[in-house]
Amino acid sequence: MAPIPLQRDIVQRPGTTRTGHAYGPRPASRTSLPGIPLAPSAARRFVRAALAEWTGLGVPAAVGFSDRLADDAVTVTNELVTNAVVHAGTTVDLVLRLEEEGGDEPSAALVLEVTDHHPARPVSGDEPGADPGPAGAHPGELPDPAEYGRGLQLVATLADSWGITYRTGLKTVWARLPVDDWSAPPAPPDGEALRRGLRAAEILAPAARRTERDDAVWDSRGAPAFLAEASDLLAGQLDEDLVAAIAGQLLVPRLADWCAIWLETEGAGPAAEPRLARVWHSEETGTEPLRAALEREPLRLPAGVGPGPVPVPVPVPRPAHPGEEDREDTPAPTPHPGGRDGAALAFRITAAGRALGTVLVGREGVAQVPEAVASLIEDFVRRLGLAVGAARAYTRQATISRILQRGLLPSKVAEIPGVTSALVYEPSDDGVVGGDFYDIFPCPGDRWCFVLGDVQGSGPEAAVVTGLARPWLRLLSREGFGVGEVLDRLNRLLLDDAMEAAEAAALMVAAAGGQQLHDGTQSRFLSLLYGEVVPLPDGGVRCTVASAGHPLPLLLRPDGSVRPAADPQVLLGVVEDVAYESQIFDLAPGDTLLCVTDGVTERRSGPLMFDDGDGLARVLAGCAGLPAEATAERIRRAVHEFAELPPDDDVALLVLHAD
Repeated sequence: MAPIPLQRDIVQRPGTTRTGHAYGPRPASRTSLPGIPLAPSAARRFVRAALAEWTGLGVPAAVGFSDRLADDAVTVTNELVTNAVVHAGTTVDLVLRLEEEGGDEPSAALVLEVTDHHPARPVSGDEPGADPGPAGAHPGELPDPAEYGRGLQLVATLADSWGITYRTGLKTVWARLPVDDWSAPPAPPDGEALRRGLRAAEILAPAARRTERDDAVWDSRGAPAFLAEASDLLAGQLDEDLVAAIAGQLLVPRLADWCAIWLETEGAGPAAEPRLARVWHSEETGTEPLRAALEREPLRLPAGVGPGPVPVPVPVPRPAHPGEEDREDTPAPTPHPGGRDGAALAFRITAAGRALGTVLVGREGVAQVPEAVASLIEDFVRRLGLAVGAARAYTRQATISRILQRGLLPSKVAEIPGVTSALVYEPSDDGVVGGDFYDIFPCPGDRWCFVLGDVQGSGPEAAVVTGLARPWLRLLSREGFGVGEVLDRLNRLLLDDAMEAAEAAALMVAAAGGQQLHDGTQSRFLSLLYGEVVPLPDGGVRCTVASAGHPLPLLLRPDGSVRPAADPQVLLGVVEDVAYESQIFDLAPGDTLLCVTDGVTERRSGPLMFDDGDGLARVLAGCAGLPAEATAERIRRAVHEFAELPPDDDVALLVLHAD
């Protein structure tokens, strides 16, 4: 599999040795890698290249860079990145930096940080709510290997110390490796530093990857195997830029020495400039000159060109002379089609008869690309077109869903006198509008009403029900109907034939966007928790609530006792002749009312659900004495930590705390 091209962001800070000698830039290197199987190998190459580069810069600690340190750093990085890819599957950020410590015996250490964007549960042994950052990490304690993999045991063996830091939406695993035998000697003369740096760079640099390409491998077995691998890697990617990144890694260097991918801007006119999405070169130093040449002379194929290969001139990078790029009289280089500069072929990216972009591939030092290779690339580009088209369809659907979601949920919820409220709403990341909704609004007569609902299913059908149910609830509540009466009337409205027309309209809108939907005959079930709050003169509030097929609200007293605050009743939109009943109770100062959707109670971890054995009540009991925001956050975190994978259903919860 082709390696990931590395892009390093090097931060350099000038400094001095501990003996007072200036040593020039002190670097820290960082890179981001996609969460795919190629990431660990790219991370290994990055670490070796970074150590070599630091040595070439003359950093004093580089005198302690040994083969053992390089090997340990590569091994630790490989394990941490592999763990992040396997357990998180998100983009992985890798940071490499040097730390120095003073004292009678100065020392230096190499620190590796690997960050993913899907935090898992805390390290075994952490206290709930504790900050598991570097200062609070437990180098002697290892997480359960079944959950985190056995790689951390190897990290703990090789590293001087290690730990895990949690931030909002991020998890960073760090490891500290001591630099061998460093005593910070005075800076040597420039010539000696240069010779030593070049020698160390030669030892530490990754081995050359350029080998003679054997086109004979693309026989009746090699080509289908390559296309099958490409299809597996491209399929299911939901971001067109990631699709382009994977495509370039597959083409270079196994089929070409360099490539570039342009993507048309969706919705733009025919005169719009295509976007240069990715550029790769088998030699890392050749990427930026190639990109500059392509940006200066964008590739344009005639409108009638099909998906087959089109020979084009090879882009020639402008010679890099200081200041030359600013001179208006500097002539642009003349491209050479083949021969001395190589050969280049362009392929149109298409899907469903629409042009989506262009792929340009090139080989150096040849007059033409072999016909068998050109045919293989053409087949590959067809698969690339399907992947880009699918990613764009997902993006359109996700955009529509976000717009619908913003319109279906209140932009602001009301504040209830004497009550602090906290809301958590996390729609599932499936690209379609969710079925959960919420609301808090004032009503005449010094009343405040709150709603937490869940429509069966998702997408446009659920959006229609949500879009009608929420305003109906507001209207009925403000007309003065009691809690039970509001649910009675809403139930009849959901069963009314007028709903059919609204649902049919949603189906037509969704069909126009290319989404395959049901035939519109499914039932419109709605689970709903609806309540009314009236402030009491002596503090606290009086609550009247009713639950229609919804997880029951839980009442938490200051002593930690928890009980259901409503009785179960049938879903809305199921039975026509039903009379809903409500329950009345007082929410005294210090009491908390928790309302959730089934995305909380039915959160799964294997065969278990979060609320099995009153799991939600147990977590809520531990929130006694906490304010509304802290209670909501503790429940949310417990839901996420219940399983390694992210929730596959909307997560919504509402906390009301009497002040």
